[in-house]
Amino acid sequence: MSLRRRTTLVLAALALVSTAAVTAPADAVQDQKPAYPQIAAKPYMGWSSWSLQSTNYPGVNPDGPGSFISEKNILTQANALATKLKPYGYEYINVDAGWQDGGDEYGRPVANLKRFPRGMKAVGDDIHKLGLKFGIYTVVGLGTDVYRDGNTPIYDAPGCFTRDIVYPDLRKTNGWDAAYKINYESPCAQKYADSIARLFASWGVDFIKMDGVGPGSWKGAPDDPNHNNTEDVEAWWRAVQNAGRPMMYTLSWSLSHRYADVWKQNSNGWRIDTDVECYCGTIVKWDSSVKARWWDLPQWIDDAGPGHWNNLDAINVGVGAMDGLTDAERQSYMTFWAINSAPLFAGDDLTKLDAYGLKLLTNREVIAINQSGNPARPLNQDQLQQVWYAQNADGSTTVALFNLADSPATVTGNFDQLGIGGKATVRDIWANQNTRNVSGSVSAQLPAHGSKLYKITPDQYVPVSIPADLTATDVSRTSVSLNWRPSAGATSYQVFANGKQVATSTTPGTVVGGLQPQTQYTFTVKGVKYGRTSDASAGITMYTSKSGGPVRYEAESPTSTLTGDASVSGCTLCSGGSKIGNIGYSSTVTLNDITVPATGTYLVKIAYTDGDTSRQSMLTVNGTDSYWVNYHGLGDNDWGTPQVTYLPVKLTAGSNSIKVSNAGGYIADIDWITV
Repeated sequence: MSLRRRTTLVLAALALVSTAAVTAPADAVQDQKPAYPQIAAKPYMGWSSWSLQSTNYPGVNPDGPGSFISEKNILTQANALATKLKPYGYEYINVDAGWQDGGDEYGRPVANLKRFPRGMKAVGDDIHKLGLKFGIYTVVGLGTDVYRDGNTPIYDAPGCFTRDIVYPDLRKTNGWDAAYKINYESPCAQKYADSIARLFASWGVDFIKMDGVGPGSWKGAPDDPNHNNTEDVEAWWRAVQNAGRPMMYTLSWSLSHRYADVWKQNSNGWRIDTDVECYCGTIVKWDSSVKARWWDLPQWIDDAGPGHWNNLDAINVGVGAMDGLTDAERQSYMTFWAINSAPLFAGDDLTKLDAYGLKLLTNREVIAINQSGNPARPLNQDQLQQVWYAQNADGSTTVALFNLADSPATVTGNFDQLGIGGKATVRDIWANQNTRNVSGSVSAQLPAHGSKLYKITPDQYVPVSIPADLTATDVSRTSVSLNWRPSAGATSYQVFANGKQVATSTTPGTVVGGLQPQTQYTFTVKGVKYGRTSDASAGITMYTSKSGGPVRYEAESPTSTLTGDASVSGCTLCSGGSKIGNIGYSSTVTLNDITVPATGTYLVKIAYTDGDTSRQSMLTVNGTDSYWVNYHGLGDNDWGTPQVTYLPVKLTAGSNSIKVSNAGGYIADIDWITV
């Protein structure tokens, strides 16, 4: 669930949920080692109830919002998964919000017996009999309904009561402000988390989803400590490790990336985004909010790995009419989750899977890509036609082409940018077709929101592969900062400017110095191993800054043109103490008089603030060339801390204008642009 879903459905679910969280010294967390095999060694696969609980699709929730959730319906889905999907690796049955009805005499959650008349242990037992695993839902904080004037005793903690684990002012926390914040200075707080984790273990729980966690859930900025739940997460991680049963522990929703290290050390995964469900007459819609994942994921890619994965939410591709998507969108949805090693948990009615949906969910090659645990990354995101890729240990490259535009378009992945040399065999995975002796690129004409998924295997082994994805990340009058993806086999790299070697590096990145101001350079890189070198990477061409540069152009400058509701607002940490906000839809800002001496490509850097998960804008140069910009968000409602992004932009000799806009949504607040 997520904050923007303040509907009757969410409120009804919350009325049935109360739980807690707890903590102790952070260094103790790192010292603990599970006594059982690693949990979440690969992205988990299964099914979750929330997608069906959330939808208004006819017949799914006949007795009102969220009424789908019940013992009968959960076990029906479990039986369907065991029959149709278990042979392909799907194994978790996760019961989401709505199963709980208050707490027992110790404030521990109890089942809603109208929905689960035999209690949750019996449900878990039946799920286990099918050879499946049992997941359960809780929220962060102390449920207000189990506080009971502070007189609720804590299980197996003599002398500890709920009044001992909250703050005197009963401050609220979580994404809905629906629980009391727990005070971890009290030793009783950890005892409370322990009591619930052990209760879950006694029920045979294999998976715990904790919701409403901050920083994240669009709360928890530095000036909002009540919604910083890092201590809760650390305490629950300790509780889970000591519960006597292996249980996966995951966090939700829209977690803040600036706390990624905490999440990695103290959980098995985290939702990087809001709910995928549309809360409408279908389960999802492309625009609400499937497509957002392409933009929200990139800053998280390097955080995923064995034991903790980026969670993109449920995969609803199995029932066409119910899903609310075209077949092209369904394939893109499944492709994106698979290439990014996201947990694959269906949300559809598994008893009604159509032939195409079953084909998508059970393609063994696609599942193998997902389970390899090798997340893909975008070559660039400056257009809606995007190429995502992952370099594999066997020398092959997984490549996905996506057309995120609302009309058909051609998408091309160039081999030199992907680090592929010579001829290769291209396998179209969804089409189950191989094409041999391919060189130069892969390209496809794709429908709106369509995709292709390839495995590209070079025909010949090379001891050192071509460095992929060469990118400039900063520029000055006399230097350029470069990054690239590691080259297989390389022990060092040679960097060239205009064909002349200018640097050597032992890492996939360097700062090239000694350059001339206002001079055009083409940079390439070669991998090196024992005197052998790879072919050169794809080149990137750009100008260094002019003498006296880089030049900063303030968005709030009197020379800027504002339209609609775009306006100047205060920002203590921003340059000049101000920025331009309220940009989006019909409201725009245009920075004028951006002057360069010569026509060519320049690295434009943009300072912005974004407390959302991410936002996007179009940069339009001189009313003609357009580029998309992806602003990575902090996810914690912090709109006062500037960040920087960059992209190469073609400018014309003399004065230029750069318009920042998005006709389809709000964007980040803009501080300045430098050239």
